[in-house]
Amino acid sequence: MNHAIVSREEWLDARKALHAKEREITHALDALRAERRQLPWVAIGKPYVFNGSEGPCTLDDLFRGRSQLAIYNFMLTPGSDHVCRGCSFIADHVDAARQHFEHADLSFAAISRVPLSRIEAVKARMGWTFPWVSSHGSDFNFDFGVSFKPEDIEAGRAIYNYGEVLRESQDMFGTHIFVKDDSGTVFHTYSTFRRGAELLMGALNWLDLAPKGRNEGAGTMSWVRLHDEY
Repeated sequence: MNHAIVSREEWLDARKALHAKEREITHALDALRAERRQLPWVAIGKPYVFNGSEGPCTLDDLFRGRSQLAIYNFMLTPGSDHVCRGCSFIADHVDAARQHFEHADLSFAAISRVPLSRIEAVKARMGWTFPWVSSHGSDFNFDFGVSFKPEDIEAGRAIYNYGEVLRESQDMFGTHIFVKDDSGTVFHTYSTFRRGAELLMGALNWLDLAPKGRNEGAGTMSWVRLHDEY
């Protein structure tokens, strides 16, 4: 790496200048997060039923006694053996994090559109322990904008990430937040896609501190592999 070499005093001046910019962005992010929490809610009226390791379960069941629920739609397409590297990268962070956020009234579950047997095989291979259920035969993935029918892709009706027209993939990834009020009504409060998923990738934050950054010379997240393939 070819980089400027300076005295400690010069470095400190440069670092203080950057620190001022970091503080400005941090405060702007605080305001954005507060605005995110104030988004209006949408009541969930459809009785979604999933298949999990303990049998059939509803969206309400996935709350596991808590009032908030995070769902991650993991890209697994019926009939395909492909396991998404990006989704796996996110999933590698979940078990460590959820031991903390579950104590802050937030449950987690992953959902994929393949049969449960396929999910269980991937989960066993990767050593993950978080709840992961199948939406096979359910409208959930389609209703929440991460799965698309071939005819909709062909007709240009497959809209992802609030405006992107998909031309090929039948399954994408997304994160959704739900809340349950005192009456037991479930509401959808937030969803994010594409680079919104960076919020869940703690490893990227470490890399962003280092001189090489994300080291993506060959393309976005080009270095990422399933953790048993490094």
